Amino acid sequence: MSRAFVKDDDGDTPEVLPELPISTHPHYVTPRGLALLRGRLEKAAASHDALKGNEQETLDQRNELGALERDLRYLHARIASAIEVDPSKQPHDRVAFGATVTVDSEEGERRWQIVGEDEADAEHGLVSYVSPLATALLGARVGDEVRWQRPAGDMMIEVLRIDYVA
Repeated sequence: MSRAFVKDDDGDTPEVLPELPISTHPHYVTPRGLALLRGRLEKAAASHDALKGNEQETLDQRNELGALERDLRYLHARIASAIEVDPSKQPHDRVAFGATVTVDSEEGERRWQIVGEDEADAEHGLVSYVSPLATALLGARVGDEVRWQRPAGDMMIEVLRIDYVA
């Protein structure tokens, strides 16, 4: 084919972004996690509306709009598929979704809350219910020792306390 019939990219075409991956696991959320998703949706929608109102949008703005539209699709899907779990209705004698668990190990005491995938933030003690740590803890009772299978090597951890805060 002759180059005469191929349109060159003149730098005026917005970037096409891949969709954000959606987990295949059930989408359990705490009430806080669902509120955070809704807040993210509101913020993204407001940003989108503000950019969309600009009649003379630049390529950067069109790229930003594309990213916001992708985020909006993701957030709508995550909110629509959310299964809200009330931590106060969980069995208080064992670790389940929404529990805040105090554990002891060779590295000392730590507190972890078991939350949904979108709410997980290990630096702040929030771990996804599908993580290796949560998988090890789910179903455990105070006094139980469980094996946490980590990439750095397995570690035994003891459950010291289980709390459910709504």
